[in-house]
Amino acid sequence: MENLGRFDVIVIGAGVMGSSAAYQAAKRGQKTLLIEQFDFLHYRGSSHGESRTIRATYPESYYSPMVVESEKLWREAELEIGYKVYFKTQQLDLGPVDNSSLRALIANCKKHTLSHQILDRHRVKEHFTRKIEFPEDWIAVVTELGGVLKPTKAVAMFQTLAIKHGAVLKDKTEIVDLVSDKHSGGVLVSSRSGEQFWGRKCVVTAGAWVSKLIQKVSNGGMILPIQPVETTVFYWKIKEGHELDYTIEAGFPSFASYGEPYIYGTPALEFPDLIKVAVHGGRECDPDKRTWWAATGSEGATIVIGHLKEWIKLRFGDGVDWEDGPVITQSCLYSMTPDEDYIIDFLGGGFNEDVVVAGGFSGHGFKMAPLVGRILTDLAIGGKAAAEQLDEDIKHFKLGRFEGNPRGNVKEFEDQVRLR
Repeated sequence: MENLGRFDVIVIGAGVMGSSAAYQAAKRGQKTLLIEQFDFLHYRGSSHGESRTIRATYPESYYSPMVVESEKLWREAELEIGYKVYFKTQQLDLGPVDNSSLRALIANCKKHTLSHQILDRHRVKEHFTRKIEFPEDWIAVVTELGGVLKPTKAVAMFQTLAIKHGAVLKDKTEIVDLVSDKHSGGVLVSSRSGEQFWGRKCVVTAGAWVSKLIQKVSNGGMILPIQPVETTVFYWKIKEGHELDYTIEAGFPSFASYGEPYIYGTPALEFPDLIKVAVHGGRECDPDKRTWWAATGSEGATIVIGHLKEWIKLRFGDGVDWEDGPVITQSCLYSMTPDEDYIIDFLGGGFNEDVVVAGGFSGHGFKMAPLVGRILTDLAIGGKAAAEQLDEDIKHFKLGRFEGNPRGNVKEFEDQVRLR
């Protein structure tokens, strides 16, 4: 059995969360190993592609401060690497005036003193120069903290910074077991090919594969309440003469539309003359047996595209070609928890505080990656004492919340993700 050395921190999973954690650990002088089962920057998980939304507007009060802090950390990482991954614009949230999620979002803007405007349909048309339409019984919330993150570029940034601070990166290495080292402490990490690594601490950020890995570990294995979901994003052609209207440079916002279904999107950025508009949801899947259903012309894909056509027709009809359907389709994975909140906690069991697990980011975690990476490093290095200091930040993300209620955190508004 090959032994590649001993590390202070081993991070399993090199998506955005794991890459951010590896960067944070290495920056603090920890001898760090980042392991990925596929190629680095692969397209099979949740951290690839050309755009993710950043917004501080949430129905849940605990996410808004996390985004504000994350924005600062994105800027710090950009400054260190020397290039941009975050492109700022305003965020627009809209929906029926009586939508409970939107009302909670507005309350949280006030609670956290987020600068915001509440606009009716006439004022929105003035604000965005007649580019957006919605019914009289809808309202819109405009906030300053919004924009687009470049996912693949961001993951590469964190990996490059991790290497800069001394981390070791190893891809094409599938981890199949974690074992508590009874002799010298720490964790023994074994790969499918027979390699073995030792870490004083281990952070598991395996995305849609996290449940599969944790379930089969030799001691302390458990079933995490995380369901992989295959989701699809769609890009639509902007009509001739309107190409500049829907760009960040023209002040067009990132946006979310509350209702059935929840629809979101970003301004034209990654593909010239195309705007991203998609449904926040998807189909439950096994990440190793994906159907890539949206590209197959299935009934489910037809229904989703139908919803989007109607929405685009009513909101952007004069400027975006909805009739011909999307021109680019891309697949991605969510890792859903029952309450759509994250899991960030010690694995416990035979591992005590030696293994930290993070997952279930439920389609809204990418924007938080710099802060999540910092929290994971705090927990790995500081153990229980760090957890106590971070309690206000992570109390909603602990595994114990599912013991008394399989649905997890109780909420007074609708689920955001639509599952088919």
